[in-house]
Amino acid sequence: MSNKVHLGHTARKRFGQNFLTDESVISRIVGAISPDNDHVMVEIGPGLGALTEPVAEAVDNLTVVELDKDLVERLENHPVLKDKLTINQGDALNFDFSQLQQGDKKLKVFGNLPYNISTPLMFHLFEFAEIIETMHFMLQKEVVLRLSASPGTKAYGRLTVMAQYFCKVVPVLEVPPESFKPAPKVDSAVVRLLPFDEKPFPCKDVDVLRHVCTTAFNMRRKTLRNNLKQMVTDEEFTQLNIDSSLRPEQISVEQYVALANLVCDKS
Repeated sequence: MSNKVHLGHTARKRFGQNFLTDESVISRIVGAISPDNDHVMVEIGPGLGALTEPVAEAVDNLTVVELDKDLVERLENHPVLKDKLTINQGDALNFDFSQLQQGDKKLKVFGNLPYNISTPLMFHLFEFAEIIETMHFMLQKEVVLRLSASPGTKAYGRLTVMAQYFCKVVPVLEVPPESFKPAPKVDSAVVRLLPFDEKPFPCKDVDVLRHVCTTAFNMRRKTLRNNLKQMVTDEEFTQLNIDSSLRPEQISVEQYVALANLVCDKS
């Protein structure tokens, strides 16, 4: 039997499927997620149910978003889970998570995310940050390092700034390849993202912040002055007390927000 087959399902490369099988890792992740009935529990990409089963056991209902029709069918016929799940078959990247909110109950979102969509999916979820209490994701370890990076480090980039604008980022645990079937070629890690109730550095327009970050980090070896010359003058850098000869990874989230707000004020 191929090592890509787990519980009778063949992992699909195009969906980036690697199934978590290590029981002690699973129980630590479920402990971190801390399932309860005071929140709408939402799992993205339940796969074969490694996290789905223990989380569903702990609550009255679990909502899942799954793209793979075979896995949806499997969940619909699952002897234990079928009465506990609300299943949305579709692409989480285009999914309107606001429709899942029940009254004033916020969402607790979790998932073992396919590596190929993890960054765009997090950007998509940040748009719903106001209705999300916590997010717990299994990601490639290098993505968790990028999410939690500090200015001045190699891992610090556009994803860092945007994630830390919306959320407090807490690495939870590292997960070795042998915890999965098939074993991925990379190390994984679980991260906790806690959306801020009040953002520490509010931005007037998040799209502008995203644009400033994308433009700044497009050419990491060049200075801020070079990369942002279409948007920010030397005088304006001085006015914000930002050294324009620095490289994009050398300034803080707060300084990126200050740049974006200045660009907003000019338009």
